[in-house]
Parts: sequence; structure tokens; C-alpha cells
Amino acid sequence: MITAERKPLDEIMSYIEPYHRILLVGCNECVTVCAAGGRKEVAMLSSALQLASMKNGKTLSVNELTLERQCDPEYVDTLAPQIEGAEAIVSMACGCGVQELARRYGQVRVFPAVNTKFMGASERAGVWAERCQGCGDCLLGLTGGICPIARCSKRLFNGPCGGSNNGKCEVSSEMDCAWALIWEKMKELGTTDQYEAVISAKDWRSGRGGGPRKIIREDLQ
Repeated sequence: MITAERKPLDEIMSYIEPYHRILLVGCNECVTVCAAGGRKEVAMLSSALQLASMKNGKTLSVNELTLERQCDPEYVDTLAPQIEGAEAIVSMACGCGVQELARRYGQVRVFPAVNTKFMGASERAGVWAERCQGCGDCLLGLTGGICPIARCSKRLFNGPCGGSNNGKCEVSSEMDCAWALIWEKMKELGTTDQYEAVISAKDWRSGRGGGPRKIIREDLQ
């Protein structure tokens, strides 16, 4: 899932300083799971913004809504009746949601309330770890299901660097060496023979090198 963290209150306040009526929009998908921008977080931020505004001698009206998905035009279109009267929109979705609101409602300023961090998985309650960088050419079938791009500090494709020590990365003793994890997984799977196979240099054009990417499914159009 896409993970995010709420921006500092002062930064959000600086965005909306000229406005007195805002629409605060949450998202019921990834940012809800990581407790950054769901219905609960919308209510909390709304209260914090109004209280901070009152302390500054300003009256702020906040209309709170949470969409099922902010990255989906089908749901974003349902905001249309709420836009009238709103001087600005504050989105608590990831960057995809912010951009979709800005595209759909170009006549109103749209501001982000969270910082989008990475695509990750939950390790335990309240902890999410990066697992994928969306490179566009997945190698997980060659590396025991552990991504060397997202989890190796140097993005090495063919074994660890000389700085790894006792299964830990030279960047931090708190960080597992991705290739140590890959080796242990290969031993578990009985596929250590694949460890010697040389993975070719990656063609990063399938990643971000060629600009914004699209997936087009004609059967769904």
C-alpha cells in the first residue's frame, strides 16, 4: 500500500492562511490503513485547524468529507456539490489523490495535508516498511520474493557489497542487509543455485526515466 504521514500543523496552516472556508477531504484507502488520512484523521485535523485559527483570532469553517478513493474520478466527481462555497481544498490522500482533485476542480486551490512516503507493508501495529519502488520490471521471482531495489541501500542486483556485516547493512546496524535476507530465503526455498545467476543491468526506462507512466487496459475501457 502507499504510506503517508501528516504534515506539520504549521505547514498546513500556512497553506490556508488566506482562506476562511475550506473543504477537508480524506481517503478511505491506503492513508486510512496507515492512520494518516482517513475519517478519524480528518476529524482530528479539522479540530486542530479550527482551534489554531481561533487562537489567531480567525474564524475557519471546515467541511469534512472522506471519499472511498481520491485517485478515482468516479468518487472525486461526487465532491462537486461540496465545492461551491469552498475557498480551498485540503486533501489528506496521497499525492495521487491530491493531483486528481486538482485536475477535476481546477478553479479551486488544492493543498496536501500529508507527505506521501513509499509503497510498503505492515510489519506490526503502527510500523510500515518500504517494500516496493514501482520500478516497472519486477525481479522478485529471481530474488526469493525480496526486493533488492527497495531493500538494498545501494540497489545491488548481484549479491551484497563488501560493507555488510553479520547480516546487517553498513548504512546502519539496525538495517538488515537485503542480500543476506535473499540468501536465507533461497536456502529456505531450496533455490540457492539461483544465487550464482547474474542479473543483467536494469533498463530503468521501465521505471521513471521516461517520465510519467500509464497502464492502459483496452478491455476495461
